[in-house]
Amino acid sequence: MYAVDRVVGDALNSLSTATVGELDVTSLASIAKFKDSLKAEPVDLLLNIAGIAFPKEKDALDTTSLEIFEKVFAVNTYGPMFVTQALLPNLLKSSHAKIGIITSRVGSIGDNSSGGMYAYRSSKAAANSIGKSMAMDLKDKNIPVLLLHPGFVRSGLLPGADGPEFVEPEEAARKLWNNVVKPKGMEDTGKFYHREGYELPW
Repeated sequence: MYAVDRVVGDALNSLSTATVGELDVTSLASIAKFKDSLKAEPVDLLLNIAGIAFPKEKDALDTTSLEIFEKVFAVNTYGPMFVTQALLPNLLKSSHAKIGIITSRVGSIGDNSSGGMYAYRSSKAAANSIGKSMAMDLKDKNIPVLLLHPGFVRSGLLPGADGPEFVEPEEAARKLWNNVVKPKGMEDTGKFYHREGYELPW
């Protein structure tokens, strides 16, 4: 098992069962270096988790900017695309490969009733679209692609964001694993799931 992040810190180093390393999903050179480190090793499960967001007041209709869009899309949209592209040969070497992309219910167009967060919303909608296309392209390779909504999580994504609906990262990860990633298969490929296991609208 590999666990990678832009910077290897204490949290990553605490994962005693994982090989840890650096990977900047906004850098094609960094992605290529990680791919080279895997050589021809099969990849059974690829989880694209990296994500960033800006505070609502900075990503609003009258405040967001090209710089914010570029930074958010580089991580949330281009990241899953080009990491998966690079590791596709490794995924194809597995007899039971699976791909998961952490997106967000905020990226649902049908569920948008509050507006705002322009760069973040659109980056996640685009990530969903990429995941759906991957699911179609990899169907004949028997590789399911799952779009995953973790819900409100107390994390570093938006420091200070909290409320009764927020859960700890461990709970979100456990529920995504038990309710979606582990049980879902080819019949579920290309679908958008809540951590509780039910399907979300696009």
